[in-house]
Amino acid sequence: MSEINASNFKKEHGDLAPDLVGVTELTSPYFFVPPSGNTAERPSDCEPGTLRFNTDIGSLEVFRGKTIGWESIQRRDGQYLGGDSANSVTTTSTNSNRGTGTRAIFGSGENHPSSTIQFVTISTFGNAQDFGDLNQNLYWNAGSASRTRGLISGGSPGSGVDTIQFVTIASLGNAADFGNLTTGRYQLGAFSSQTRSVVAGGSGSDVMDYVTIASEGNAVDFGDLSGNCVYPFTASSTTRGIIAGGGTPSVKNTIEFVTISTTGNVSDFGDLPNPRFEMGCQSTSATRAVFGGGKTPTTVNTMEFITMASTGNAIDFGDLTRTTYQVPSGVVSSPTRGLACGGYPSPNLVIDAFEIATTGDSVDFGDAAASANSGYALSSGHGGL
Repeated sequence: MSEINASNFKKEHGDLAPDLVGVTELTSPYFFVPPSGNTAERPSDCEPGTLRFNTDIGSLEVFRGKTIGWESIQRRDGQYLGGDSANSVTTTSTNSNRGTGTRAIFGSGENHPSSTIQFVTISTFGNAQDFGDLNQNLYWNAGSASRTRGLISGGSPGSGVDTIQFVTIASLGNAADFGNLTTGRYQLGAFSSQTRSVVAGGSGSDVMDYVTIASEGNAVDFGDLSGNCVYPFTASSTTRGIIAGGGTPSVKNTIEFVTISTTGNVSDFGDLPNPRFEMGCQSTSATRAVFGGGKTPTTVNTMEFITMASTGNAIDFGDLTRTTYQVPSGVVSSPTRGLACGGYPSPNLVIDAFEIATTGDSVDFGDAAASANSGYALSSGHGGL
């Protein structure tokens, strides 16, 4: 084993740092400064395991190979977003909290209205597992979440319902009653910050409702969309909620936004490249929202992105692995990775993954445990948190 004893280890001159062969231990009580740079300066051809500090996101990141790419290393609420908590042991038991990093939770299906809730750990490629059940069979509902609690709002067993259900994201189990929307509706969208969930449109309405996620209770009026809307794309940063596209009476290409902490009507943000509804994927980092799939009315596999803190039109991001629409409604991402879970044509078990900070095509993540379309989706690490 080679050992370095130094108060400060850094490169002073030249293009190359020294090569350290074997197991290298840094025993200084001070600090080690790794290479750093912004996202655009990431090397594209490097060895798996390459480590650097990303100045755009304020986090260490590691290169996991050409298929996965760069992935940030972060810790929140006593848990590693990249995997299990520091003191936990991975287990294959279906009743365990295997993979307690950032979770995506999703379910429902129009062809087979279902109460089944599925989940994946976003940092770990693989198939979905059973989480629990809703309190009734539903489809055309929408999901939103804080870091700890997920909400499933509205939906239809044949007509619009006003129910809101919730789950504790870290604990497998069935959904419990949270409260009610101001009106029963379906084919709606939702977005959230750490404290507040907003439900938008649905059933041909322009209504927006909100609840405080930590406190069970009924929704109250937030404001209005610019017009009646079904099947919109939604996204959120810590301050803004985004509503894009949607249908009724015609398909829209508009992007609108609200300030989540302040009730009121939407303001104009920009435009999608074409009218789009029956949403595909919806994923966010702290700064960027990615939308993909949906109908124009032709079903597409294209993805676009926006920078949420500014305003402007959506820009090309890449392509999903398949054309799809009516992917479960809600924002599904970790701080760095987005997912598109299921969708039509049915049965569609495919889950796609992509790195939000880097434009490009999605890759296969795994498969859903059951057909998932026209339902809800939520995650504990999206950009609104």
